[in-house]
Amino acid sequence: MAALVVRNLSDEVHRALKERAAANGRSKEAEVRSIIEHAVNPSARIKMGSELAALGKKYGGFDLEIERDKSAVEPAVFE
Repeated sequence: MAALVVRNLSDEVHRALKERAAANGRSKEAEVRSIIEHAVNPSARIKMGSELAALGKKYGGFDLEIERDKSAVEPAVFE
């Protein structure tokens, strides 16, 4: 696992981090891990396919529902 050293934190930031960690029942190190994890992997990420479909419905003026051909498909032959 990787390690990270953060230098030159102001006393104010260090104090706020300590208070936040205590409020969440974690160590300062665990609190920093949590902050970084949430910053780089947000739970409310945008799902591109859903966003593009919504844009198409809003501005395209057409329905994105497509009727699929459900007949059998011949397998590919490679020689």
